[in-house]
Amino acid sequence: MINIVPEKDIDMLKALAHPVRLDIVNELIKKGGCNVSQLVEEINIPQSTVSQHLTKLRTTGIVRFNKLGQESYYRVENPKAKAIVEVLLKH
Repeated sequence: MINIVPEKDIDMLKALAHPVRLDIVNELIKKGGCNVSQLVEEINIPQSTVSQHLTKLRTTGIVRFNKLGQESYYRVENPKAKAIVEVLLKH
């Protein structure tokens, strides 16, 4: 019997296949969440690049954000994505 992987899981895997997005998710897991400025500082890439990748991670359901004042704080919400990254990077 062939198991069909749900489309949302395929989209999640595609999103995690990009090295910058993998770094972002890894950083969010390690810190339990952070804002864009903190991510820029930690992974040393431009703010616009971080924001673009966070948008992709949000639309695939990997991360969520909360607004606190003018800052958006991101965290990993998808348990499958978290487990995959933890296995890949052996936390």
